[in-house]
Amino acid sequence: MAKGHRSQIKRERNANKDTRPSAKLSYARVSVQKACFVLDAIRGKDVKSALAILAYNPRYASSLIEKLLKSAIANAENNNGMNVDNLYIEECYANKGPTMKRIRPRAQGRAYRIEKRTSHITIVLNER
Repeated sequence: MAKGHRSQIKRERNANKDTRPSAKLSYARVSVQKACFVLDAIRGKDVKSALAILAYNPRYASSLIEKLLKSAIANAENNNGMNVDNLYIEECYANKGPTMKRIRPRAQGRAYRIEKRTSHITIVLNER
């Protein structure tokens, strides 16, 4: 158990916080595997080339990730006062979200389960 007053504990916890600009999309209706195909293409790239890659990527996840990247850029510009030209994607990953279970009727009264997977997508930027 932590020692000290509650406000002191909170102050110490907030001092260790990550100050890099980021954006997170929770419960995205795309599987982790499909989102990672797009995320692997933009990881480590500067922001302008990443936006160009996402604009011409035919996958469904690319439209979600493009919107998320624009949000992360806006966070960096407005909250952290960073220059957009120097930004690059330091981290981008997708974690597994809850799976919605649905039933599909099949022949002879059987029922098959359909799993509609979701994911939590995170993009973290940094300045060069």
